[in-house]
Amino acid sequence: MKSLGRWMGHTAGAALLATAAIVTGAAIAPQAAEAQVAYGSYVGVGAGVGVTNDAATGQGSNLQGVIAGRYRLLRYPVSVRAQAFIFGGQFAFVPTVSYDVPLSWNTDVYVGAGASFTGGGSNTPSVVGDKTSFVLQPGIDYLFPNSNLVAFGNAIFAFDGYQQGGNMAISVQGGVGIQF
Repeated sequence: MKSLGRWMGHTAGAALLATAAIVTGAAIAPQAAEAQVAYGSYVGVGAGVGVTNDAATGQGSNLQGVIAGRYRLLRYPVSVRAQAFIFGGQFAFVPTVSYDVPLSWNTDVYVGAGASFTGGGSNTPSVVGDKTSFVLQPGIDYLFPNSNLVAFGNAIFAFDGYQQGGNMAISVQGGVGIQF
């Protein structure tokens, strides 16, 4: 259990370091963020899996369906994102604001910050825990060439995401969306 706690501490540190590096890079070289890659907004569906458990109850690493959306602000490398986790545990809603960095004309990576809101429906925690908490969300979007299909994948780090255990809830999710 102590090694899991150390791993989660290192993971949180790495996520914060990655966020700081991206923000610093954007401040130093803002022209690099002007490319409009994968620029459309989308709505999609997929699955999310919890990587961690509540330290006190051992519950939390389950599978849930996810409905994801992204609204891209076209003039800026910023998006408003939201994910709703359904089935297999408590309902959870995770809105974030992300900074998007283009890798190619079809792919961008991002780091988002926001909150997770959970509740109702089940005694089993959602993949992002069972408590309202601050989240970091690194991820990637890929627009399939000559189509409106988008593949998305991300992780959510919900700090102090469990009511009883007080530890971080980590989930990984992915899916396919339709660009509009």
